Amino acid sequence: MSLPVLTSPLLDALPGVRHAFFTREGGVSTGVYASLNLGRGSRDDPAAVAENRRRAAAHLAVEEPALLACYQVHSAEAVQADRAWGEARPEADAVVTGAPGLACGALSADCAPILMVDPQAGVVGAAHAGWKGALSGVVLSAVNAMTRLGADTDRIVAVVGPCIGPDSYEVGPEFHARFQAEIPLAGRFFRPARSPDKRLFDLPAFVLQRLAEAGVARAEWIGADTLTDERRFFSNRRAVQRGDPDYGRLMSAIVLTS
Repeated sequence: MSLPVLTSPLLDALPGVRHAFFTREGGVSTGVYASLNLGRGSRDDPAAVAENRRRAAAHLAVEEPALLACYQVHSAEAVQADRAWGEARPEADAVVTGAPGLACGALSADCAPILMVDPQAGVVGAAHAGWKGALSGVVLSAVNAMTRLGADTDRIVAVVGPCIGPDSYEVGPEFHARFQAEIPLAGRFFRPARSPDKRLFDLPAFVLQRLAEAGVARAEWIGADTLTDERRFFSNRRAVQRGDPDYGRLMSAIVLTS
């Protein structure tokens, strides 16, 4: 089944791998979840989420139980998958595998999903990098998990998917101060907002920097802002601003085809 997805030219050019940054389009959910809500953790109808997952899995040419996404907790934990999980979801924020037919996925709704591959080693991974995970080290954990399977950082290609953009992520001074305290050079990822007591944070640029620090040289952001593009993306921040009771979750996934 073909769905309206985004893909990266960097990943499209590589053999033996299929990927997708799924949008909110092409599913069966309704209301605030319309329409391709892939989040089991939402309060959406479980039957609708199951059908949406089936469609996403079919797009990647895998079985639905092999569409793997962790129970995400904004941690720096990465896990290795050797088989389909089904309903069992480990508590972590990154998953890697060297097994063809297992799709590594990351759920998001403003946080940054990252898809990674070393095509020579035959290792793929997906990570969920909100500001907490990005700051505490989920990127490095995911890269290290891939290298334990034989990947080499010189060969890893990484793409940051749709997330809240640098013109949309307004934060308070305590947020800015925490980054500055833990990473003195992090100030370059902040700039003044319209309100004098606020700052704009460039999450995708910070994640790309974390990838570079982990040794990944070939990386890009796909350039899509989840907050401003309501037609294509779910957004936690938009839902909070509106007072919506919940929100849908996007998924980004990558799978070895051989």
